[in-house]
Amino acid sequence: MDFPEALSCPLPILSHDTVQLAHGAGGKLSNEMIDKIFLPRFLNNTLEKMEDQAILDNPGGRIAFSTDTFVVDPIFFPGGDIGDLAINGTVNDIAMSGAEPKYLSVGFILEEGLPFDTLHRIVLSMEKAAKLAGIQIVAGDTKVVNRGSCDKLFINTSGFGFVPDNVHISASNLIAGDKIILSGTLADHGMAVMTTREGLSFQSTVESDTAGLNHLVKDMLNVSPEIHAMRDPTRGGLATSLNEFAGSSNVGIQLYGDTIPVKENVRGACEILGIDPLYVANEGKLVAIVPEDIADDMLAAMKNNTHGKDAVIIGEVTDKHPGVVALKTGLGANRIVDMPVGEQLPRIC
Repeated sequence: MDFPEALSCPLPILSHDTVQLAHGAGGKLSNEMIDKIFLPRFLNNTLEKMEDQAILDNPGGRIAFSTDTFVVDPIFFPGGDIGDLAINGTVNDIAMSGAEPKYLSVGFILEEGLPFDTLHRIVLSMEKAAKLAGIQIVAGDTKVVNRGSCDKLFINTSGFGFVPDNVHISASNLIAGDKIILSGTLADHGMAVMTTREGLSFQSTVESDTAGLNHLVKDMLNVSPEIHAMRDPTRGGLATSLNEFAGSSNVGIQLYGDTIPVKENVRGACEILGIDPLYVANEGKLVAIVPEDIADDMLAAMKNNTHGKDAVIIGEVTDKHPGVVALKTGLGANRIVDMPVGEQLPRIC
């Protein structure tokens, strides 16, 4: 087994090797699964009370709340799995408001027959991601459905964090002259999932970038709270996020194509599949729109963080072509980067 967590935390002894419908019935088997699979990994002072709700302290002020459901196929892929993806995805959605993520709930839908060693491996991954992000899982739920009613397992995570009083990040804040900063290479996650799903192989493995970005955001806010907008470009990729920004603020966005970083093996995978990296999901990158006068300092701070070491300024906001994202190619021509009509890569998160 590739995962050292699985070696240091062996599968607990259970009455069954696979999930049974009775594990979702609320009886002895349900309690056994909760006590042996979930609680040892997620236990904290709030969760150990085992109430039907979590009672949490609120320091006052504004709260950022988000929820997301993860149905990725396959559930294991190079660089991650559905477990850490579920934690990181909701942590990042909260962090993009400038909030500090604090608490998450986790809901599992398990297919009858799912091997417990698979579930255990995923829960270990979730535990690790939660610890890295510095958040607590304080509530949860588990449902078991008949074989064929879901594909192995689906996970919902909901969570919230607290927004500092001096932070007001919104897609409607952009003004001409703002700089656009991308925290790293595009399309890593989407291509890791797709190449695994399609059985494609390259000289070097395409790995997902799944990661929690809240510590990177904290470093950025320490430079200045005047970040105008921020987004983790997941489904629909960078192109969708920037089009949403341009539409919300009624401004134009000009990208410089030769500055947008894409790993060579990822670019090759995109070419084979006929997909533009600008439209591919990322799970460990962010795009930030900042005033021009703080852009260089913001970029320097990002580069000092592991998850921002490849950060680069990729464009600027303009009062030309309001609502439109344009990309200048290496030959000097401009092309429109529009919203995708549909989903190019289903079940990518």
